[in-house]
Amino acid sequence: MINARAETAAEKPSFRRAFRSQRCLVPASGFYEWAKTPQGRVPYLFRLADQPPFALAGLWDRWHGSDGEELDSYTILTCAANGLLARVHERMPCILEREDEAAWLDPDLHEPEAVRALLQPYPAVAMEGYPVSAEVNSPAHDDPELLVTVGTPLEPVGA
Repeated sequence: MINARAETAAEKPSFRRAFRSQRCLVPASGFYEWAKTPQGRVPYLFRLADQPPFALAGLWDRWHGSDGEELDSYTILTCAANGLLARVHERMPCILEREDEAAWLDPDLHEPEAVRALLQPYPAVAMEGYPVSAEVNSPAHDDPELLVTVGTPLEPVGA
């Protein structure tokens, strides 16, 4: 599973154990969401406004296949969208504040409410989002030009 809801992961059988003791950081410099429009789905790139790498809150697990092979996997936790992402999608990945990364990884932090408190929408004013080429929809395209805006940057809801 690619995503898990931060609000319910601690109770879901597939994530309960990982939420308590198998948390990880997923490094990123940006992520995409797609807006539904009458003309089709439009991709948007979201990143921190000053563009440093950041960490998404993740959960990892190790699975055993029917052939006995081990498979390591992870899922990214999502929360309600902030005022910027809300223009495109109702959810967003949980971006951890730098000062919360150590707490997220702390093996002694088990209480679900204390863990969940770290999973808040990242401040919209600290992010930027803008439309990019539809070529991001194909893994055949891997080019820095995919990060170039092809339209007007988003303003947060209520801005």
